[in-house]
Amino acid sequence: MRRLGKSLEDYLEVIYLLSKERGRVRITDIAGKLDVKKPSVVSAIRRLEAKGLVFHERYGHVELTESGKSLAEKIYYRHSMLLKFFRDFLGVDEKEAERDACLMEHYLGEVTVTRLAKFVEFLESFKKLGLTPRWLENFRIYMETGELPECKHLKK
Repeated sequence: MRRLGKSLEDYLEVIYLLSKERGRVRITDIAGKLDVKKPSVVSAIRRLEAKGLVFHERYGHVELTESGKSLAEKIYYRHSMLLKFFRDFLGVDEKEAERDACLMEHYLGEVTVTRLAKFVEFLESFKKLGLTPRWLENFRIYMETGELPECKHLKK
């Protein structure tokens, strides 16, 4: 995955999400979503445009190019997968899981993301079957109590 840096990746991800939600994306929409001023958005859009990731006509809408959309989808996937892992399997509350996913999505290497994605997929396959692996339940007990659950099948 091409690395743009946290800020530009955040812009791409927001443009992607807004375009899915609203269809057309304006500078004002992006500024509101990221809680930044419009001149900051214009500057970022120019940098993304120079990299061939967005189209933007002055005072017009912002659109992702095919390569911009592809990259934004990868960024969003990383974010979603990390959020799911933190919230659903580690039990981190929604707000903190969201913040940490947003931070980590920019810095993890491809091998780590691929392995973590496979791990989340593995855990979800149990969830879909209505099952909870014993070790995952033991982890939840440990998180709640701070003590290892009694595991008769473990050798000392």
